[in-house]
Amino acid sequence: MNNLNHIALFGCAVTLSLLPTGCSTVAQYSTMAGEAAGVITSDQAASINRTAVAAEKTVQDITPEQEHYIGRSVAATVLATYKPYDQAALNQYLTVLGQTLAQYSDKPETFGGYHFLVIETDEINAFAAPGGLILVSRGLLRCCRSEDALAAVLAHEIGHVEKQHGLNAIKRGRLTSALTIFAVEAGKNLVGENLAEVTKAFEGSITDISSTLMNSGYSRSLENDADAAAVQILTRSGYNPQALVDMLTEMKTRLASDTRGFGKTHPSPDVRIQHVNGLIGSQPAAVAPAGRQQRFDAMLAVIR
Repeated sequence: MNNLNHIALFGCAVTLSLLPTGCSTVAQYSTMAGEAAGVITSDQAASINRTAVAAEKTVQDITPEQEHYIGRSVAATVLATYKPYDQAALNQYLTVLGQTLAQYSDKPETFGGYHFLVIETDEINAFAAPGGLILVSRGLLRCCRSEDALAAVLAHEIGHVEKQHGLNAIKRGRLTSALTIFAVEAGKNLVGENLAEVTKAFEGSITDISSTLMNSGYSRSLENDADAAAVQILTRSGYNPQALVDMLTEMKTRLASDTRGFGKTHPSPDVRIQHVNGLIGSQPAAVAPAGRQQRFDAMLAVIR
């Protein structure tokens, strides 16, 4: 490439770097002019345009496949601190209940499917990784007094997945950078195990999500959004949404002594309780079918 071409390419890159978000059309006109003048090739023009489009991308532009691999990496980070609870029957029970509830959400399917697992810690907490990987602590299960209460916990976590709250924890500048790298450097049709390479572009993003789940927690507004989704899921599936209020009330009594889990990562339950009560209104409570409580007691007996 001669010096003129180098200068033209540099000029296009600088012009692109100065474009505000939403100006990929301007970049396209610039590259069309450069290509017409013969100072850049069609491949170079396409690369510049891909970069401009990537700079406009948001969480909504992360594909289901990418969300799945990001979620797997986040879950692996959590499991590096909390090991799985080795009780196959209990994990199967949690999975069946969770999968059932997910079918009543606004996002009944994810790329890799929903997965549920009990983690071995007395800490009272639960984690919802992007793509539907949901981890519930043994300590939180011990707080549940009924299957409706456990369903409320899982429905809330499914709400986080449905609303993509984990992905929204990614810092905006980091997301733009990661998507730009992916669009320019890895923007091929990746399939199978090769798609896992996308996580390399999202390493910082995975840290953002993991830190939010385990350290800072979600904002009050996001918790309210997940609660609203939970009320909807519980109502649709025949579980009692009042169980969510019961669980929040139980959590409130434990905040003073819970400095590692719920008390560390969740806002005060008072406002959430008021919000959920407003969502439930005066609707009658669903009547639990015969056998539900016995099923719950039998499964939870292994951790009492």
